[in-house]
Amino acid sequence: MAYYTIPRYEGKTEGNRIIWETAGELVYIEPYGRDAIRFRSSKSLRIDGELNWTLEEPAPPQGVIIEADDEKASMTNGKIQVTITGDGTVTYRNTRTGKVLLEEYWIDGRAHTAPLRRAREYRVTSGNQFKISLYFKAEPGEHFYGMGQDANDCFDLKGSTVELLQKNGKCTIPYTYSSRGYGFIWNNPAIGRAEFVNNHTMWHVQCAQQIDYVVIAGDTPGEINEKFTAITGRAPMLPEWAAGFWQCKLRYETQEELLQVAREYKRRGLPVSVMVIDYFHWTMQGEWKFDPEKWPDPKAMVSELESMGIKLMVSIWPTIDPRSENYAYMREHNYILRGERGVDVVFMFFGPQTYVDTTHPGAREFFWSRAKQNYYDYGIRTFWLDEAEPEMRPYDYDNVRMYLGNGEEVSNIYCVGVAKAFYDGLKAQGEEVCNLVRCAWLGSQRYGIVLWSGDIASTFDSLRKQLKAGLNVAMCGIPWWTTDIGGFINGDPESEEFRELIIRWFEFGVFCPIFRLHGFRLPYPVRDILNPDGYCGSGGPNEVWSFGKKAYEIIRRYMYIREGLKPYIMSQMKLASEDGTPVMRPLFYDFCGDGNVYDIGDEYMFGPDLLVAPVVEQGARKRMVYLPEGCRWKDAGTGMVYDGGTRIEADAPLDTIPLFLKEDAELSVQLKPCMAD
Repeated sequence: MAYYTIPRYEGKTEGNRIIWETAGELVYIEPYGRDAIRFRSSKSLRIDGELNWTLEEPAPPQGVIIEADDEKASMTNGKIQVTITGDGTVTYRNTRTGKVLLEEYWIDGRAHTAPLRRAREYRVTSGNQFKISLYFKAEPGEHFYGMGQDANDCFDLKGSTVELLQKNGKCTIPYTYSSRGYGFIWNNPAIGRAEFVNNHTMWHVQCAQQIDYVVIAGDTPGEINEKFTAITGRAPMLPEWAAGFWQCKLRYETQEELLQVAREYKRRGLPVSVMVIDYFHWTMQGEWKFDPEKWPDPKAMVSELESMGIKLMVSIWPTIDPRSENYAYMREHNYILRGERGVDVVFMFFGPQTYVDTTHPGAREFFWSRAKQNYYDYGIRTFWLDEAEPEMRPYDYDNVRMYLGNGEEVSNIYCVGVAKAFYDGLKAQGEEVCNLVRCAWLGSQRYGIVLWSGDIASTFDSLRKQLKAGLNVAMCGIPWWTTDIGGFINGDPESEEFRELIIRWFEFGVFCPIFRLHGFRLPYPVRDILNPDGYCGSGGPNEVWSFGKKAYEIIRRYMYIREGLKPYIMSQMKLASEDGTPVMRPLFYDFCGDGNVYDIGDEYMFGPDLLVAPVVEQGARKRMVYLPEGCRWKDAGTGMVYDGGTRIEADAPLDTIPLFLKEDAELSVQLKPCMAD
């Protein structure tokens, strides 16, 4: 029996690029910024060098070293080295330690018989499009974080599978941080999945031209994050008003109703920064303008709110009804999503809908032009860009045609175009940009987006899952993040169970990057969403005084705590804009040398000085808290000081969130109780 031997290495170099080719595959390996390597390959024997999607061009690397002999070629770029052997196997190492970071997983090793599996598998779909799978070896003890937000109750993604797709409440950002000391960018917007399972790590897409990924090495999570955000971009500086309290519900139906609520906030002396007008304030989907009967004087409305120090945010959907005034023009100019088969309808919500094709530059410009004329020119400067996935029913990605390609190949990037349309439009007017959006992908943060976690349930189970989702988002370059405080669906303001939930959610919300109340509260109106002429009513009340006296007193105190935190929050937002450091982050980000923190997904750091431990269980009045090694910690409620590296049982009466400050922190947060539990 003849055993497999590694073929002779016969690749070549062009400048800082290694080129390797064998029967049926072409590979490019090159440096990409500091301490990072970019890998691209294709079975078509063509690498499209213009297909960068949203990656930014990093600063040129310095001192790249390429070496080759008869067995392999290697490239060293600072702290990372990659080698490719004669059979095409690729391995990444940390040059400082010599440790293997990541290694392709080939199941072969035999001669004169079919290979069991190659690390890079391609199956043609048509032309130069392939189903692609890429396999790496699984490493014992490795932890994975990131990949956007997914309410799957997973903090460490090891042992899980992540779908690469966008849905309401499911946001894919294909980047993961590994506890082995590397970051991995999957630069591909195609539908697929990633498997971080015990026998391999695998990246699969249904339709793509080529494999394209970047591996980043570093000594700490912060160092790797800084390099990652240099490649994908960083958020601009958060406007100071956005660090305050945002009031929203589904939905204020008239101009006068909204203004009465704003006036009541001011009468009570409550701090509020933003009031939000939710969907169906418009004449028709795709016309993007106020219904004049319900909203007769938008300019006066904006002016009154501004006099109270309140910004007005307006919801805009990219949906288009065939009956709308813009539909014919947009259809003839190919500014809408089309069906590959059948009619151009991908969503049924109060009638048949398609979407603006935000992958089309002309469509983005037209979309903004309507928003400018009908909202911006009235003084509105901030927008809620809902339905940005886009939401489809059913999710037949292969039956959608976008400007950039078939939906199965490119639809994960659609949300970036939504954010870019309004960013470009607002920047052209000289405005600072802060828009709320329900979906994000690689680089979305540089377009001034606040990502929120979608239409989630009003339950303690949901609250627990949001905490973990937010920490994974924080590892993906998104510093501005929020949830619907209280959850979106089925919250009853008269229910004691819900009142407990919304108190706990407010306590968590104070220590989120964006502090925002929203929800579709009971009682619900009768409505028929499939009726094109149906009425979209509002749910029950959702103001801070809507949940009973006891809840109001606690919530009011936490609103003032948030106001006191704003200087600290803004200082951390400045860092996020400069080097990508997330404001809300997992414990391992600051304490990566403490092996106990990699499994803790229900505590987090809020900036460098505050450790936050939300209560996410109904009825709980105590909870266990781990205090990381490396410093001493002061309980913000009791003043007690504890050594790091210890686990304590913290008191958590209903009006108190366990909060700990580094003993030497200059920041002071008072959590004095406001009433008995």
